[in-house]
Amino acid sequence: MEVYEDGSRIRTALGHEDRDRAKREADEAAARFDSVGKLQSENLRVGPLFEKYLGEVTPNKTPHKQKHDRRASRMFTDFFGRNRAVESLNRQDWDRFISGRLGGHITGRPVRKRAVEYDLRFLLAVLRWATQTRGADGRFLLQVNPLRGLTPPKEASPMRPIVTGEQYQALLAKAEDVDWRYRLALVVAHETGHRIGAIRQLKWSDVDLEARRVRWRGDTDKQGRDHVTPLSLVAAGALRTARRVRPGLGDAWVFPSPADATLPCSRHLMRNWWGRSEKLAELEPVERRGWHSLRRKFATDMRTVLPLRDLCDAGGWKDAQTILKCYQQPDEDLIRGALDAREQPNIAANRQDNRQEGPIYRKQEPRPVT
Repeated sequence: MEVYEDGSRIRTALGHEDRDRAKREADEAAARFDSVGKLQSENLRVGPLFEKYLGEVTPNKTPHKQKHDRRASRMFTDFFGRNRAVESLNRQDWDRFISGRLGGHITGRPVRKRAVEYDLRFLLAVLRWATQTRGADGRFLLQVNPLRGLTPPKEASPMRPIVTGEQYQALLAKAEDVDWRYRLALVVAHETGHRIGAIRQLKWSDVDLEARRVRWRGDTDKQGRDHVTPLSLVAAGALRTARRVRPGLGDAWVFPSPADATLPCSRHLMRNWWGRSEKLAELEPVERRGWHSLRRKFATDMRTVLPLRDLCDAGGWKDAQTILKCYQQPDEDLIRGALDAREQPNIAANRQDNRQEGPIYRKQEPRPVT
């Protein structure tokens, strides 16, 4: 049986093949649709919907996404109102949220369109889940997604700055003046291409200096998966020096917090150290250039050395499309060199042809008429 509401089709299996019976059931469903179907949707409120989603779906996600689910659920519940009927959400609410989030009126801090897109895609996922999930009475929690068809805003030109080789060397030269942990993290980030969130939570039990390998635990990885990558000679040497000067065994943190050695360095401290080293290195401030710019540098530097599949494993990326779309940067010198190398054989071939047959623009002798 199919029911159409607001242009959306809802299909239900009747469980039999009796045509007359199906017609009767369709007539009965049409008669009670407004009173029952509408009542089911009207009873679904914003607060209980997010609570149900957080209890049933969120636990299956990675820790990073679980944190975002909880934060976004609180934000949407406060914005729409806990007792707001879900089916009453509309385009005005959608536009009002976008405007408020961009202007900083919702959380007190303005954000870019990318953050708004991330939040709204979560909202759409929750509503879509509600239209596919049945309650205790066997009916769907939500008959129709009220925000279906609306598109989140997108960054026209997202800012993805990259650290140059000269800038990295300038940061490295001043790193020891900031903190030994910062210098070590800078080397490991540059040599492994991994996120600072995973790096700062490394334990010595994750590092195998003999085999020159490091294990990245799923609970610290954004993708939520365990994986092992080789260590370069430079990274292994820096870690070996740090372990010799400041011994640590087993579950001890590679980057212990200066305030409490039982905890790793916080992301806020790592971010502050980066800003301090930029000032010491006298680098011109660039918006959104931070630890992640080293990850972009790694992806760009290694593109001529590793195939995409191996590069994904080396840097902990989930798929190659992410590298191509968000991380690798165009290199004018590399493109120019490739074009010049491509032209060299053609130039040599043309010269050889010219020596054998003369200039290609010479006057041709007329062919005799037979």
